[in-house]
Amino acid sequence: MLCFSSFFGGGLPLADWERELELSQGAERNWEVRPEHKKFQGYYKISRHYRWALNQVFNTLSHSTVVIVEDDLEVAPDFFEYFRALYPILRSDPTLWCVSAWNDNGRDGLVDPGKAGLLYRTDFFPGLGWMLMKDLWTELEPKWPATFWDDWMRQPDQRRDRSCIRPEVSRTLTFGRKGVSLGQFFDQYLRYIKLNTEFVPFTKQDLSYLVRERYNEIFEKEVYSAPLVKAEDLKGGALQGAGPFRVQYSSKDGFKVLARSLGVMDDLKSGVPRAGYRGVVSFISRGRRIYLAPPSGWSHYDTSWS
Repeated sequence: MLCFSSFFGGGLPLADWERELELSQGAERNWEVRPEHKKFQGYYKISRHYRWALNQVFNTLSHSTVVIVEDDLEVAPDFFEYFRALYPILRSDPTLWCVSAWNDNGRDGLVDPGKAGLLYRTDFFPGLGWMLMKDLWTELEPKWPATFWDDWMRQPDQRRDRSCIRPEVSRTLTFGRKGVSLGQFFDQYLRYIKLNTEFVPFTKQDLSYLVRERYNEIFEKEVYSAPLVKAEDLKGGALQGAGPFRVQYSSKDGFKVLARSLGVMDDLKSGVPRAGYRGVVSFISRGRRIYLAPPSGWSHYDTSWS
């Protein structure tokens, strides 16, 4: 397993890696930017660099697995322990396609710092410190997009009903306010992400509960046995008991209104909410575990919810 940096994640000026990229691709580097995307040229460069770097790691250096860390990420003390422990799970479970160190809703106050070892499956591709295997790259490389590679990864044709593993408390923290994305989400969300400070010995734990069949049984029982409450009662402090509690949505607009009200990210990609699994977003509110969830019997994402 190899860890490398994409170097261009923070939107830095052209550097040695890009000059090498230009030379290595030669006449084949035809990466025309669509006229309406002139202001997004940086995203084209990032996508092109990812393709080149992953080809180097998998095809030139013949590694079987890679952990991608962008140049504007700080990592937790157990970052490598986390990936080392989850590598066998990723390798053995065909319903997984990545392991990520990131929780999109990992802001301080939305996570339980006392459960640093808590892990989830998620249908949303998180990125920001993630592991993939060569088999996946062999599948993706022939159709790799010219730009916006991360949103492309979140489309159904790429995800193919597969999930990633993500932590309760993030193992990475971005400090890249300046960059190609011009600080999108940084001031509102990313700067407040809580970075784990506790070393969790994941390699000594039994993580087989993350395999889909077992995980789904436990997860659905936990979510749908939680009492159904209204967001107003939760915010107003009227609830009794330690939780967990469930807040239900049944439409795209309903999800967005509740997410904003409860302080979690409200955007959807091909119908999938950030950090969500089977439509459920898990977070902490006023010290209690909350599941923002669709009605029981959920079967698939509505791709028009985007």
